[in-house]
Parts: sequence; C-alpha cells; structure tokens
Amino acid sequence: MYRLNAEQALVLTVDLLTPIADDPYVFGQIAAANSLSDVYAMGGTPLAALCIITFPVGEIEHETVKRILEGVWNKVREAGAVIAGGHTLKDTEIKCGLAVTGIVHPERVVKNTGARPGDVLILTKPLGTGIITTALRVGLAPASSVEEANRFMCELNRTPAEAIRETGVNAATDITGFGLLGHAWEMAQTGDIDLLIDASRVPLIPGAMELASQQLFPEGSLKNYSFMKPRADFAPSIPEDLCLLLCDAQTSGGLLIALPEARATELLVRLRAAGNTTAAIIGSVRSGSGRIRVD
Repeated sequence: MYRLNAEQALVLTVDLLTPIADDPYVFGQIAAANSLSDVYAMGGTPLAALCIITFPVGEIEHETVKRILEGVWNKVREAGAVIAGGHTLKDTEIKCGLAVTGIVHPERVVKNTGARPGDVLILTKPLGTGIITTALRVGLAPASSVEEANRFMCELNRTPAEAIRETGVNAATDITGFGLLGHAWEMAQTGDIDLLIDASRVPLIPGAMELASQQLFPEGSLKNYSFMKPRADFAPSIPEDLCLLLCDAQTSGGLLIALPEARATELLVRLRAAGNTTAAIIGSVRSGSGRIRVD
C-alpha cells in the first residue's frame, strides 16, 4: 500500500477522448498523455491510473482495442506511473481516457490562479492540433503536419512540470479544449490582471496557418472564438485566421506558464536542456480587469 507523507497531497483527474489519430496505438498514446497533463499542470507527479475505454461491441476489431491499450500502457509507463486497472463499456463510438492519481507537495501546488503584474507568459508546445486533426478527417492535412501534430500530442508535459518545480512559477495551466485564449482568460479571472499575448511569438505547428486560411477549424475552435471576441481586444492588424488559431481547441497541448521575468530565462534554459525547443515567451501580465489583449 502506498502511504502519503507530510510532503505529499493527492491530485485526481479524469479525461476521455474520441479518436483523433488514424493509428490506434498513437491514439492510445495521445489519450494517455492528455489525461496525465492535468497532473503535470499542477506541478505534480503521476502515480497510478485507471484506463477507461468504450467501443461498439461486435463492430470493431479486437486488434484495434489491443493497440489502443498498448499505446496507453506504454505512455503511462514512460510517465513513471502504473495502470492500476480500468473499465470497458459498450458505446456507439470509441472513447479512451484515464482517471489519474498523482502526488504533489501541499505547499507547492501550481494553480491556474496567481499570475501577477510583471510576469511573463511562456507556452511550451505549438498550437494547431485541432485544425490539423480536423483536416485529417477530410483528407486535407499534409502528412508532415499530421506527423508533427501527433508527435506533440504524444509528448508528455513531464519536462515542463519538472522545470516549473525547480524554477518556481506563479501560475500554470495546460492548453486543451478551450484553446490558448480561453485558458489564458481563465487565468486572468483570478485577480486584477490582464494578459497580453504577442501573436507573432506564439509557436504554431507547420502547416496550421495554411489550413486556417482554408477555414478547416473544428466546431469547438469556432465556439471558442465566439466566446472570446467580447472578452478580448484583438489588434486590427491581427488576421482573423490567426485569431482563430489562438482559439483552436487543442488536445494534449502544452503548458501556459506565468512567472517573474527574472526567472523566465532559467526556465527556458531548463526546457531547452531537456529537449524542448519550441517553448517561447509569448506575452506578459499587467494590472487590469480580467481581459486578454492580442497584439
């Protein structure tokens, strides 16, 4: 039996995904990385997980389910956690995800609250998984963009989690279904602050901008943009396609981190040393009223 000590508190998360990759093994890896991300966003360490998978009985090959579960198993093992069990359910479509239990020091829990005026904002993965996976479904996504999207979605947020524990940050959140601006807006609601996003510095997966010009956004991204338009101030020079990409619904996205400017270089150095070459400073925090400014 695992026993918590005075320096450990439990973190519990649950996420389910429908398939967004053609390869069942890759989908399993993405589903696991996506579920583990919530623990990492809080500065925690995954400990154990329950796997939940649904599928139409009699309408799907057993090998497909097996490959999904292999992807889940190997990604959880990469995270240093274990699969403690799980459940299978009959459904009209495939869904897969994990209920994850992690641990974190009670006094070092990283929340999506606490960003302060003067902080800088760092994003650890590029945007574009929503529009690329949607384009894939209709056969319009370049193979190179799909490959890159899958690579980033399979990538654990373990490295950024370890880096923020070492560096110390004021706030962090993982970028998922609400898109970059939606999660940034959530971060801005916790105090008298505004978040300023420099659109030119936001990393994008190659090919995402070209797909944006074809208006291949998923419905979730369009809803995110509609939600953000009255809550954000977009500079007139920002093309609407780019505004939409900043609202693109992500799966297993990176972390958005707010920390004092004096620590930003240290955090980036740690990320680079661990192999993360896409992390970038994309904005800053100032006093305000909970709005997002995109320049």
